[in-house]
Amino acid sequence: MLHQAIAAVTAWIIAVISAGSYAGVALLMAIESACIPLPSEIIMPFAGYLVSLGEMNLWWVATAGAIGCNIGSIPAYEVGKRGGRPFVARFGRYVLVSLDDLDRAERFFGRFGSLAVLICRMLPVVRSFIAFPAGMARMPLVKFHIYTFLGSWPFCLALAIVGRELGEAWHNSPRLQALFHELDVVIVAAILAGGIWFVWHKLRAARRDRTAG
Repeated sequence: MLHQAIAAVTAWIIAVISAGSYAGVALLMAIESACIPLPSEIIMPFAGYLVSLGEMNLWWVATAGAIGCNIGSIPAYEVGKRGGRPFVARFGRYVLVSLDDLDRAERFFGRFGSLAVLICRMLPVVRSFIAFPAGMARMPLVKFHIYTFLGSWPFCLALAIVGRELGEAWHNSPRLQALFHELDVVIVAAILAGGIWFVWHKLRAARRDRTAG
């Protein structure tokens, strides 16, 4: 059943990008940047894989991903600006955002100020939550979007390059194809374990926040 769930999510991501091309990439990255747990580590490498097939352009893929990050950051910024920490404490668990996530992002913002948006957008996990403290601090909106784009673009580019290189290796190396086929069960098990741990960790953090509140 879990294998089918992963297959369904993967199929949906593939369908969105295949149907929407660059707009599909932007849409999926917007969802991820709105703190909804849809991993960019799957979205951008698949787009990079399509680059290896000649169906998309690497630079436009990275740009579409960064634009999506900007679009998805708007709700998180506004929530931070208008609702602040109480809003996250009350409703964050519904999108698996805990106060620990917010604390981590706030520490980055407290240390680096506005530059934290640029820095964190190049880092996994915390990149999705940095918009909250930026909104709480009422960071100027134009600067926020400029830093979000400048930080998100190289992140998206790097993941797309990984997907492109793996795609090219896959098509050019029969031995690699055979190896991946042999390790298919192991890879699926690792993805399942990681996904289960992620959801369990988030649910436990949300429960702890609810108890503390």
